[in-house]
Amino acid sequence: MTSFNKVILIGNLTRDPEIRYTPNGTPVASFAIAVNRKYKQGEETKEEVSYIDIVVFGKQAENCSKYLG
Repeated sequence: MTSFNKVILIGNLTRDPEIRYTPNGTPVASFAIAVNRKYKQGEETKEEVSYIDIVVFGKQAENCSKYLG
C-alpha cells in the first residue's frame, strides 16, 4: 500500500533555484530554504534553524525557477 505525506514549510530561500532537465526533457529544480523555530526551554527562549534541500519536478520546477530567487 502506498501513502502520501504532505509537508508545508515556511522559510527563507538560501539559494536560487537551479533548473536542469532529465534525458527525456522533464524539468527538475533544486533549491534550499532555512526554517526558523523559536521555543522556550524553561525561562529561556531558544532559536533553532533547519536547512532543507528541496527538489521539484515538472511544472512545479518551471514555476519555482521562474518565481523564486
